[in-house]
Amino acid sequence: MGDRAVITTKNKDVGVYLHWDGTMDFVEGFLAYCDLKEYRSPEVDDYGWARLCQVIGNYFGGKLSVGVDRYEKLDTDNYDNGVYIIENWEIIGREYQHYKDYHQDNMDEFLLEINRRMPKHEQVPSYEIFSYAKKWNEKHLKEEKDTEEGDLNNDR
Repeated sequence: MGDRAVITTKNKDVGVYLHWDGTMDFVEGFLAYCDLKEYRSPEVDDYGWARLCQVIGNYFGGKLSVGVDRYEKLDTDNYDNGVYIIENWEIIGREYQHYKDYHQDNMDEFLLEINRRMPKHEQVPSYEIFSYAKKWNEKHLKEEKDTEEGDLNNDR
């Protein structure tokens, strides 16, 4: 049992496995925090994978919940959240998604919580988080609303 997901890039060489909290709102939050911190993204080089794992590991703590492996060895069709394909810290595709999910609608609160769990010297000032979250919400929540309205128009 869990709420599993795999995060990978288009080339599917490497992936990050989440056993818990693999829903879109959590994954988007982790990606957004990495973007906020201006980390290099995983498709650029391996440091992106390291930073993503660092953020997720700091958030969860403990010994479980996150893993890294070659993509073909990961539990991709896991009947939970499937696979998130990312580029530039954005979700650009999904595979093995068995149900509809939604964007993070409290990005500022989630980024603050992620930030609180980072080492003190790595934390971002809250005003930067609020500024980033406002821009993120404007972009992503508008896209979701536009998609839903388009779906409604197609159903008519």
